[in-house]
Amino acid sequence: MSKTKERIREGNLRYKQSLGQNFLYDEELLASLADAAGIRPGEDVLEIGPGCGSLTKHLCRRAGHVLSVELDERLIPLLNAFMAEEKNLTVLQGDIMAVDLPKITEPLSKPFAVVANIPYYITTPLITRLLTSGLDISRLALMVQKEVADKILSSPGDEGWGPLAIRCRYMCEPYRAMEVPAACFTPPPKVDSTFIVMPVREKPAVEVKDEEMFFRVAAAAFALRRKTMVNNLCATFRAERAQAVQWMADAGLDEKVRGERLSLEELARLADVMAEGKESI
Repeated sequence: MSKTKERIREGNLRYKQSLGQNFLYDEELLASLADAAGIRPGEDVLEIGPGCGSLTKHLCRRAGHVLSVELDERLIPLLNAFMAEEKNLTVLQGDIMAVDLPKITEPLSKPFAVVANIPYYITTPLITRLLTSGLDISRLALMVQKEVADKILSSPGDEGWGPLAIRCRYMCEPYRAMEVPAACFTPPPKVDSTFIVMPVREKPAVEVKDEEMFFRVAAAAFALRRKTMVNNLCATFRAERAQAVQWMADAGLDEKVRGERLSLEELARLADVMAEGKESI
């Protein structure tokens, strides 16, 4: 049994299912995850959901400084005791979805990496929050449900292609670093996981005139799945069909194409056309 697991038993702490707590204790696997995160020498890290610190200690050995944000206040004393010898660690108790991200990360050198083993139920909102925060992030290295990773890595026309994949592909270059079976966790979740790494692009994958319009159009593409983009434009923007058809024609797109089949480049062309007449939308 790992020393960390022993500490949890000695502390009589029960895993909280409501917080999605599933911990890793395999030292070889943890070291491999830290390597896969690609932390550069001297690079600072924001770690989300350190739990009992199993991965944290491996990050501290590679990073300049690690800021770990843990929601479960019961784990803070355990984490501090376990990591007492690490001088490049700051532990903060709080909800990552509620804390002031610019404020807490202000001391970190920029750009910094984000590493997280988080409850699956906040994966999409957390990724969205991080990518829209304006923070100077070098990459995201996240343990996510395999199904979520499949969505992020999907292509136009795939079942998983949608707003999350579009945002991730627009801002990052995601790749699958490691598959982590459910049996590796304690307690084991009901699904397998994937450690996905998403280096942030220096500039977005496609150039757009109006980023807000681009993401509105991207969301509209999936408002009514299996429907044509024209139908989705009419429903989302309350546009007359003739107007929606004209937008598609001006963007060089077939009016019969389904929204779910549009690529980043095609969505960008359509958004640019619509941005020109934004005042009337």
